[in-house]
Parts: sequence; structure tokens; C-alpha cells
Amino acid sequence: MSKGMMWVVGIVAAAIILIGAIVGIYNSLVAKDVAVKTAWSQVETQYQRRFDLIPNLVETVKGYKIHEAEVFKNIADARAKLAGAGSVNDKISATNGLEGAISRLLVVVENYPNLKADANFRQLMDNLEGTENRISVSRMRYNESVQDYNTSVRKFPTVIFAGMFGFDREKPMFEAQKGAEETPKVKF
Repeated sequence: MSKGMMWVVGIVAAAIILIGAIVGIYNSLVAKDVAVKTAWSQVETQYQRRFDLIPNLVETVKGYKIHEAEVFKNIADARAKLAGAGSVNDKISATNGLEGAISRLLVVVENYPNLKADANFRQLMDNLEGTENRISVSRMRYNESVQDYNTSVRKFPTVIFAGMFGFDREKPMFEAQKGAEETPKVKF
């Protein structure tokens, strides 16, 4: 084999290896992007479960003639904001607002011992608690997927190709709400 032919074979082999590496990087980014989207769909599934439970809970509380119109209005407004949210960031923000409204409802409920003893209310609260646990697990899995994705798109040489292939530089993660680090104060 001539020297020129060896150079051609070497260049072709290097090109094949380079193309294989680029295809591998692209496929890895696609898999991580799909994992993030799948994890987000699980979060949304649990949000929908909670979204469906809340009207029943509110109606049960209203049945006890509790005159807390502002709390009910805040819940309705928060649900409407969540229903209209488009992007992941908007949904995260709307969900934080809904969680705040639900917590205020639960504070109101503490003032009505007969309501807390109602079997329907207890069942709804158990369902809501289970849903909140599922949401917590789904958020954790989503954050893990996002962390894996975000780490990958920042590593060399993937960072070069992520932008070329149109992948997001960073996906949003769930963070604790402001004030969550403070211990709640209980007054009797």
C-alpha cells in the first residue's frame, strides 16, 4: 500500500470516528431531553390529580358554612392561573401559588373541629396528602433528570454540539418556595 493511500485510509477512519462520536453525543442529548420531558409529564399527572381533588375539598369545606371567601377566591384564582400556564417556568410559578392557597385553606380548617371529623373531608385530605407525596417524588425525579441533562450540556465536547443541534442550554428545576426554610410558628 502506498504512502498516499495510507493517509487517505487514516483520514477516512478519523472522519468515521469523529462522526460516530458526534452521533453518540446527539443521541445522548436526545435521550436525556426525553427523560426530562417524561419526568415533567409525571409531575403534571400528579398536578392534575391534585387539581381535580381541590374543588371537592373546597366544596366540602364550604358545606360547613365557613365564611372565608378570600381563601376560596385565592384557590380559584390559583387554579385558573395553573390551567392557563404555558411554559414549565409558568407552571412551576402557578403551582407555588396554588400550594400557598391550599396551605391557607388548611389553616382555616383548623378552626373547625367538626369539619376535621367529617369522613368525606378526612378521605379527601388523605387523597390530597397522598397526592402531595406523589408530587414530591415526581419533582425529585424531574430534578434528577434535569440535573443529568444540565450537567451533560455543559460538559466538553457536548457543549459545542448542544447549541448546534438546538438543545436548551439549561432546563429549569424546582426550588423550595421562599420562606420554606423557616420553621412554622404554632400558636394556641
